[in-house]
Amino acid sequence: MSINHFKRSLIGTVAAAVLACTGTAALAADIKDRNIKLPIVNQLDHPQGLGAKKFADLVSAKSGGKMKVKVFPGGTLGGEQQVASAMQGGTVEASMMSPAQLVGMIKEFVLLDFPFAFANEREADFVLDGPVGRKLMDKMPEKGLVGLAYMEQGYRSITNSKRPIQKVEDIQGLKIRTILNPLYIDMLNALGANAVPMPFPELYTAMESKAVDGQENPYSTAEASKFYEVQKYMSNTRHIYNPQMLLVSKKFWDGLSADEKKVIQDAAVETRDYQRKVAREMSEKSRQALIKNGMQINDLAPAELQRMRDKVQPVVAKYAAQVGEPLVKEFQAELEKARAASK
Repeated sequence: MSINHFKRSLIGTVAAAVLACTGTAALAADIKDRNIKLPIVNQLDHPQGLGAKKFADLVSAKSGGKMKVKVFPGGTLGGEQQVASAMQGGTVEASMMSPAQLVGMIKEFVLLDFPFAFANEREADFVLDGPVGRKLMDKMPEKGLVGLAYMEQGYRSITNSKRPIQKVEDIQGLKIRTILNPLYIDMLNALGANAVPMPFPELYTAMESKAVDGQENPYSTAEASKFYEVQKYMSNTRHIYNPQMLLVSKKFWDGLSADEKKVIQDAAVETRDYQRKVAREMSEKSRQALIKNGMQINDLAPAELQRMRDKVQPVVAKYAAQVGEPLVKEFQAELEKARAASK
């Protein structure tokens, strides 16, 4: 063998070894430079914002810096409904939002909004990461969206500027802002409130000007958005558990290579596990921060919470009928499995 042939052979062997060891060069060949917009309504220090930033970091790392996710916090690109529409049109690539925001286009997502359905976060994880959660996500592509992973927003409770809610009657007549979702409106009205649907970016100003008396969201949202500046009372009703969802535009997704899709999907699953942990750790910290900033927080007696459950049962029945008995039964069966697994 000549010296030159030996050198060429050695160089080829070394190059092959490098590719085999790293795997990144081969992968990078199927990854293009991409800029991905990811708007969210909350701030970067909210669990939603921390999840969005983690996803951005992971996508960059897994794509060798080629795929760049830019997070737009604080509703700067609009409320969730506006963003979902932009994603369907392909002008926004990704977002994080509650599935409750998508009920207008995918009615079955209302299952996840049934008041008092999930006793704890473990039950929620079991159902969301199981066949029911997957079945709901599978309905998204025909509406121009692709679901990647369920994360956590948390348990919603009511704040207001007038009085603590210690019994159901205390809700009577309060103007409470809620999301643009019929179940939420019906639920609050059933409890005696006057529900006011409104995009989140408009909420702080509406409470400041007394256009509404209050709203309902998890502790972390109330803290991150500084609602303690315009709300005196928070009552721990925990009436609905909200997951978050990381989702992308189908138009964007369909344009990705298999390797690019794997980068996005793997990053989403890693982000899910991180974001849920962070959200749960932050919940109690947010409660304490709200108290420190002057908000009065009270828990409700179990008997009063049961009265709330009883009052909203007709609302649950109404939306269960819209979803259809088979899916509702499957949802309830998964909840029973989750409870049996914890015994």
